[in-house]
Amino acid sequence: MFTLSRRHRRRVLWAALVSDAVFPLAITGATAVVPDVTRHLPGPTALGPWIVLAYNGIFAAALLLAGTMADRTARTRFFALGNLVVAATGAASAFAPDLLSLVALRTVAGFGAAMCAAGASSMVLAVYPPEDRRRVYGYIGAVMGGGLAMGPLVAQGLMALGGWPLVFVVPGAVAALAALTTLGLPGLRTPRARGDYDLAGAVLFGVTISAVVTALGLGLGSGIPWWVPGLLLLLAFITALLLVRVERRAEHPAIPLDLLRIPAYRAYAVATGAFMGLLVVGLAVLPQLGAAERVGPGEAALILSLLTVPSTLLPLIASRLARRWARQLVTGALLAGAAASALLLFTTHLAALLIAAAVAGAVLGLTEGVPDGQALKHVPSDRGGAGAALFNTARISLETLTLAAATGVMAATGPSAGMAVAGVVCLTAAAIVLRLVPRTR
Repeated sequence: MFTLSRRHRRRVLWAALVSDAVFPLAITGATAVVPDVTRHLPGPTALGPWIVLAYNGIFAAALLLAGTMADRTARTRFFALGNLVVAATGAASAFAPDLLSLVALRTVAGFGAAMCAAGASSMVLAVYPPEDRRRVYGYIGAVMGGGLAMGPLVAQGLMALGGWPLVFVVPGAVAALAALTTLGLPGLRTPRARGDYDLAGAVLFGVTISAVVTALGLGLGSGIPWWVPGLLLLLAFITALLLVRVERRAEHPAIPLDLLRIPAYRAYAVATGAFMGLLVVGLAVLPQLGAAERVGPGEAALILSLLTVPSTLLPLIASRLARRWARQLVTGALLAGAAASALLLFTTHLAALLIAAAVAGAVLGLTEGVPDGQALKHVPSDRGGAGAALFNTARISLETLTLAAATGVMAATGPSAGMAVAGVVCLTAAAIVLRLVPRTR
C-alpha cells in the first residue's frame, strides 16, 4: 500500500472515474456511427464492423499484459500514457482518410483503453485498503452505469451536432482530461517487481482472447464467410494449447493462477459476466419484442429507460447494501434476472416487457460495481492491475459468449428464447456464488 494524503487519494479516484466515463461512449458511439462512417469513407464496406471489433478485441487481448505492466511501472504515469494514446487516436480518427486507417487507429485505441483500465485499477488498489474498496467501486459502478445508460443518447447527440468525427474526438478529449488529472501525483511504483515477466504467456493469452472475442463478434454479423470465424477459433485453440505449455514451465506465470484459486474471486467474476450478458442481450432482444408487439415510440423508449437508467441511480445504494449483504444481494439479483428472462417465454405483452425491463434494470443497477469490489478486496495491492485485468477479461469473455449463444438461439427460435439464454447464465452464476462465496456473519 502507498500512503497518500486524503487529497491525493481523491485525485487518484477522480482520475480513474473520468477515464472510466470514456469506455461506454467509446463503444456505444463507435457502434452507432458504423453505417455513417462506411458511407463517407472510402474502403471495403466489410471493414465497417471492424471499427468496433478491432477496438473490443485488442482491449480484451491486452488487458492482462497491461495489468501486469501497470503493476511493474509507475502506475500513474502508465495510466496517463494510456489516456494520451486514447486522446491522440480519437483526434486522429476524425481525419482518417479511409476505413483501413480508421480501423488501424481503433486498434491502437483499444490497446490504450486497456492501459487506462488496468492503470486505473492498479492505482486505486494501490492507495485504497480492502475495507475502502467497496465504497470506491460503488463510485466506479455509478460512473460506468451512467455511461451505459447515457452512452447511446450522447452518441446520437454528438452525431447530430458534428457528425461521426465528433463521436471519436469527444471521448479522446475526456481521456486527455483524465491524463491531466494525474499531474503532480506520485508515480506509485512498486520498489521490487515479482520476478521475471512471462511475456510469452501474456502474448499467447492475448492472442487467444482476441481471436475468440473477434470470432464471436463476426459470427453475430451478416455477410461474413463462415470460415473466417472458424479460422479464428482454430487459432485460439492452437494458442490456448501453447499457452498451457508455456504457463506450466514459467517460473512466474502471466496468468495469476493463485487468484483463480480464491473461490470468491472466481464466483464474482462469473457473476459480473452474467450481469453484463443480461444487459447486452436485453438491449438486443427487448426492442425486437417491442416491435413484434407493435409498441409505440414512447413505450419503446420507456422499456429501454427501465433497463438502463437504474444503472445511473442505484450503484451508490448498492455499495451500502454490499457492506453486509453482498452475497445475498448478488445472488438475489441473479435469480431475479433469471426470473425476468423466463417471464418473456410465456408472454411478450407490453406489461410483461415493462416488468422484465424494470426488473433487469434494477438488477443491474443494484449490482453495478459490487462483484468488482468484493472480488478485488482479495487482490494484494501490488498486483491490482493484474487482478483487475483477469477479472475484466472474464467479464468480457462471458458477456460475449452469452450474446453469441443468445443470437444463435434467437435465429432458430425467436427473441424470447435468446433472453432465456441470458436467464440460464444468471441462474448458473447464482448457483456458483452460493457454492463458492462463504456466508458472512
